[in-house]
Parts: sequence; structure tokens; C-alpha cells
Amino acid sequence: MDLSDEIRIPAPRARVYAALQDAEILRACIPGCEELIKNSDTDLEAKVVFKVGPVKARFAGKVTLNPESPPERFTLQGEGSGGVAGFAKGGAVVTLEDLGEETLLRYEAKAEIGGKLAQLGSRLLQGTAKKLAGNFFETFQQTLADEVEKA
Repeated sequence: MDLSDEIRIPAPRARVYAALQDAEILRACIPGCEELIKNSDTDLEAKVVFKVGPVKARFAGKVTLNPESPPERFTLQGEGSGGVAGFAKGGAVVTLEDLGEETLLRYEAKAEIGGKLAQLGSRLLQGTAKKLAGNFFETFQQTLADEVEKA
């Protein structure tokens, strides 16, 4: 499954990059995130609950960040297990384009899903993944917009 999109964020690139590395901001923005622990600058552990069609699952997983050329670009790789619901693994490339007081964030992600979730059909999975990504970026964008208003 492939996902890609871009979104304008009302904050300078350095702030957007820093926010994408901040475990508390990420925890608040990730739909269904129960726990997000930053073990190091590059390693995170997460517990996330979400529902895809009739399957509700709690995933425990790990994410590794690779800050290739901060603050312009970084990649991430992750994998998680949802018990009988299945597993998910994948990665993404995130680029941040400086637009002065705004930042254009682009991402391209690939994911592989197995187990019960994989039996639900690609259309349902693609739609759910797109919705979850959209929810994350809407919340992330609003979090940074609120931060700018308070300043």
C-alpha cells in the first residue's frame, strides 16, 4: 500500500521539524495512540489502538527515525504487531520545504500489512490509512497553528 500527500503548516520549517521529533506532540496527534516513548533521538516505541472495518486491534511497535539532512528531510521505518489482527511494517520519506513563515510538508509512505487485516481488502485498508494520515496531519497542523497564535 502506498500513500503520499502534502500539507501546508503555518510554522517555520525548523519548528515543524522539531515538532515531528517531539514525542508528546506526536502522541497527541497520532489517532488512537495510547503511549509513545522516545528511547533515543532515533528510536520510538508506540501502543496504538485502531479499527479497520470489523477488526479492532491494539498494535505495539517500534519506529526508527533517520534524520538524513535536517531540517529538510528525514525517513522513518516502523513495524508493529496487533496479535491475531496481524502486523504492519513500512516506511516513509518526509520532506519539508521552507516557505518563510509556513512549511510545505510532503510524505511518501509504503506499508505492508498481514494477518486478519490483510484479508479485509485493499480498498478498505487504503481508505482507512488515508483517513488516519489525514487525521494525524490535521491535528498536527492545528497544534502548530495554535502554538503560533499563542506566541
